[in-house]
Amino acid sequence: MHVVATAGHVDHGKSTLVRALTGMEPDRLDEERRRGLTIELGYAWTSLPSGEPLAFVDVPGHERFLGTMLAGVGPVPAVVFVVAADEGWMPQSEEHLVALEALGVRHCLLVVTRSDLADPGPAIERSRARLDEALGKPGGGVAAVAVSGRTGQGLDELRRALDRLVAGLPRPDPGAAVRLWIDRTFSVTGSGTVVTGTLPAGTVSVGDELLLDGEPVRVRGLESLKRARDTVSGVARVAVNLRGHDLPWRGQALVTPGGWTYTESVDVRVASVGKQPQEDPGLPRRLTVHVGSAAVTAEARHLGGRFVRLRLDRPVPLHLGDVLLLRDPGRDRSEVRVLAGAAVLDVRPRALRGRGAGRERAAQLEKALPKPDPAGLDAAFALRVHRLLRAADLRAMGAAPEVPGVAGEWHADPDYWEESRRRLGEAARRYAERNPLEPAMPVEA
Repeated sequence: MHVVATAGHVDHGKSTLVRALTGMEPDRLDEERRRGLTIELGYAWTSLPSGEPLAFVDVPGHERFLGTMLAGVGPVPAVVFVVAADEGWMPQSEEHLVALEALGVRHCLLVVTRSDLADPGPAIERSRARLDEALGKPGGGVAAVAVSGRTGQGLDELRRALDRLVAGLPRPDPGAAVRLWIDRTFSVTGSGTVVTGTLPAGTVSVGDELLLDGEPVRVRGLESLKRARDTVSGVARVAVNLRGHDLPWRGQALVTPGGWTYTESVDVRVASVGKQPQEDPGLPRRLTVHVGSAAVTAEARHLGGRFVRLRLDRPVPLHLGDVLLLRDPGRDRSEVRVLAGAAVLDVRPRALRGRGAGRERAAQLEKALPKPDPAGLDAAFALRVHRLLRAADLRAMGAAPEVPGVAGEWHADPDYWEESRRRLGEAARRYAERNPLEPAMPVEA
C-alpha cells in the first residue's frame, strides 16, 4: 500500500478532490459537512491504474488547525499539494509548504483544482516554482496536474500522475523497528480500544507485544482499509485493536520493544525554512516540537552555531536522524509560525556542566557529523559522539552496529579505542617504573 497526505490553503478543494478520486467521504464529523470546512483528519482510499492501493490522509487547511495538519502529514512519505486555479498561492499555502520543508518531505505532486473556473496556468507556474525552491527540486522537479473535482476534468491524468509519484517513493524496510504514531483512538463494544495511524515501515502482526509510552500492550487484532489482517507491513494505514489498555491519545506511539529510545532530552541541528536567513534562527526559550502525530512542549537551549538542546515535557521515542518541526505556539496568527526544522543528533546527551560546556558540545557535534552529507547518522557517528556504547543502546538509537563489538556487547569509536590502547600501555609502563617489585599492575589501578 501507499499513503499520501493532502496539503494546501483552506477551501481550495482538498476534500472535494479526495472525494472525487475515491468515492469516499473524508469529512467524518457532522460539523465538517455542515460548515464545508475540514477540522479533523479524514481518511479514504482507492486503487490506482496500476492496481496499487493508495490511501489518503486529508488534512485541514485553516490556520487554526495547523497542529492537526502536522499530525496527519508527519508520518507520511509524500503529499498532494492543492492550489485553486481561481485564487492561486495563498498564505496557508505558504505555511503548509514551510511545514513540509521543515519535516523533510521531498515527494510531492502539485494539483491545481477548480480549473473549470479559471486558467490554471498562472497558478501552476507560481506554485511549482515555490515548491521546487522549497523542496530542493530546481528546474521543474515537482509534477503538476490541473483538475476539476466538480466536472471530473483531469482526474484520469491525476490518477496516472499519482501512480508515477508512488512508484518513485523509497521502499520501506519490513524488518525495521515499528513506530506507529497514533492519530485517532476510539472504543468498540466487545473489542475494546482501537487506535489508527500510518505505519511508515516495519511489520505488525496479531499477537505482537509493543510498547505504548513504555508500557507493554498486546495486539489483539488488525485492520487495514477496513479489511481484517493477520500482518501489516509499512507503508500502510492500519487500525490496531489493543488488549488491556485505557484509551490512548493522539501523539502517543506504538513501538517495538528495544527498538527506540524514549527520551526527554535531545541535541539537534536546526535548519532554516521558508525565507528565513540561514544564520541562527533565534529560537524562543519555549516552543512546540512536532514529530509524527505528536506535539510536545519543549525548552530550547542554544549550544552554539545551529546546535540546540531540547528538553521535552514528556518522553518521546526517537532515533538519530529523526526530523522535528519547531513551532512557536504563541506567535501572531498573521505570521508564519513554523520556526525551523531540526535533525536529531543525540537521543542520550550528557548533562552540560561548567562555563562553555554548550560551545564545547556544539564543537563536538560539528566535528562528529559526517562530511559532506550530514544526513547519514549511523553507528559510527553515534560512537564518535559517545565513544563507548552497548549494542542494545545503538539499536535503540536507530544505529544498529554492522560489525562485532570490541569487547562483548561493547562498541567503541576506533580512534578512541586506539587512544585507549596507547594510554593503557603508558599507564602500565609508568606503574612498573614506580613499583618495580610488583609482578604486574593490579586491576584496581
